Amino acid sequence: MFDRTNLQVLGNHARAAAENMAHTLHRTAHSAFVKETQDFTVMLMDRSGATFAVPMELGATWYPGLSYHRAIAIVNDYRPGDVAFTNDPYSGHVATHAPDTHLWKPVFVDGEIVAWTGGHIHNTDMGGAVPASLSRALTEIHQEGIRFPPMKLVREGVFDETILSIMSTNVRKPDLNIGDIKALVGALNTGERKIQAMVKKFGKAGFVEGVAALLDHAEAQARDVLRAMPDGTWQFADYADEDSVEANPCRLKLTLTIKGDEAVLDFTGSDPQLGSSLNVPSGGDPRHTMLLVGVYYVLYTLNPKILLNTGLTRPFTCITPQGSVLNPVHPAAVGMRSLTCARLQHRRVDVAQPPLAAGARIDDHVRQAGRLAAQHAPGTEEAAVAIARRNPGVGGKDTKSHLGRQPAAPAARTAAVLGEPIFHELDRRLGLGDLDRRVLEIGSIGARSIGAIAMRHRAAATHDGVDRRDDAPAGALIDGHDVDDAVVAGR
Repeated sequence: MFDRTNLQVLGNHARAAAENMAHTLHRTAHSAFVKETQDFTVMLMDRSGATFAVPMELGATWYPGLSYHRAIAIVNDYRPGDVAFTNDPYSGHVATHAPDTHLWKPVFVDGEIVAWTGGHIHNTDMGGAVPASLSRALTEIHQEGIRFPPMKLVREGVFDETILSIMSTNVRKPDLNIGDIKALVGALNTGERKIQAMVKKFGKAGFVEGVAALLDHAEAQARDVLRAMPDGTWQFADYADEDSVEANPCRLKLTLTIKGDEAVLDFTGSDPQLGSSLNVPSGGDPRHTMLLVGVYYVLYTLNPKILLNTGLTRPFTCITPQGSVLNPVHPAAVGMRSLTCARLQHRRVDVAQPPLAAGARIDDHVRQAGRLAAQHAPGTEEAAVAIARRNPGVGGKDTKSHLGRQPAAPAARTAAVLGEPIFHELDRRLGLGDLDRRVLEIGSIGARSIGAIAMRHRAAATHDGVDRRDDAPAGALIDGHDVDDAVVAGR
C-alpha cells in the first residue's frame, strides 16, 4: 500500500518523465505548430490507457483526462517496439480532427504491458480541400484530409514506410509531417525508458499499484472540490459564432447538476450537428476530455495541488445526445471543433459561478457562526460551526444592503449564520412572534437563520425594547437540549 510520501515520490517521477518527453518533442520537432505554438501533448498512461501524468511546462492543456482505451483496443498483437497511431476522429475517438495525429506505445516489463506512453502533434497539413485542412466552410470530413484509423506505424522498432509514403503523397508539407511524427516517436521512447526506470525503483507490482493510487488520489481531490459546493441544478446557454455565411449562431446549452461528490453535465438542448466544421466528435464518451476542459480549469483553480490525470474525470458524467453538435455522426466535418470547445470552456465556468459563489458564502457563514457563538454563547462554538455547515440554506436577499437600513442589524447578522431549519423548529415549538419573523426576513441572505431569536432569549433587551425572554417555558427542550443552547448550537 502506497503511503502519502511514497505516492508523492512516484508522482514526482511521473511528472518529470512527462516533462522529459515534452522537451524531447519540442526540441526535435520540425514544424511551427509544435515548436512555436506548442500544439502537442505527451502523457504516461496506465495499462488500460488512462492518463496518469502530463507535463506542466510545455504543450496543450486540454488533455490531462484523455483515455486511449478505445483506440488501443482496435489494434491487435502489440509487441515491444510497436507504435500505433491514428488521426481519424471517428475511429477510437482519441483524435478530434484530422490534423491531430495521436501515437501510443506499449511499455513492456518481463513480457507484460505495464503502461503506455502517448501523445499527439498537430500536423501542418493533412491534405483535403484547403491548405492546413481546416476551414469553417467544409461540410463533411472527407474534405478535411486523409485519415488513418488506428493501426501500427512502427513494428518492433521499424517504421512502416508504406504508411509514411501514403501520407507524404496526400499532404502539402510531407517533410514537416514526417519530421514531427518521428520527433514524437522519440518522445515516446524517452517516456518508455523513464517508466522502466520507475519499475526498477518501485518494482513492477509496486509501480502498477502506485499508478492506480495516483488516479484514485486525483479522483478524491476532485470529489472534495464538489463536496464543498452546494447541491443543486444550474442552467446556462450561449452561442458559438455562425457556422457558415448567413447561418444562425450555434446554441450550446448546459445543465449542471451537483449532488454530493458527483456532477452531471447535461448538454441536451444544444443544437443538432452542423453543416459546417464546428462539430465536436466526442463519440458519446461520458468523460470525453474535450467536454471537460473547463472542468479541469475550475478544479485546478480551486485546488492548485490537484493531480492532473484521468482520475479527476471520474466524478463527472457528460450527456451528449447523438447527432448533436457535441456528438455528431459520420461524416460530419469537425476540423474547427476548437471554436466550439472555446465557447464550451466559458459556459462551464459561467454555469459553475453560482455554486462556487454559494460555496464561498457557506464558508463565510460557517466562520461567522463560530465568531458569533463565541461572542454570545461561549462554549457553543463547535456546535454552531457544525450546524452552520450542515444547514447552509444558501440563497435569499443581499444582507449588506438590508442591514444598512434596518435597526435590527445586529440581530440579523446573527441570524445569517445558522440554518433555516432551526427557525421552523422554533416556530413549531415556541410560536415565534412578528418581531422574530422580521429578524428572519432581514437576515435572509445565505444561511437565513433565526440565531438572533436565541440571542433574544439570552439577552436582556430586544429590538422593540420589551424583554420577552420568558416566552419559552423554563427548561423547554429541543431534541433533548436547553432551548437557548440548542438554538445557538443549531438544533
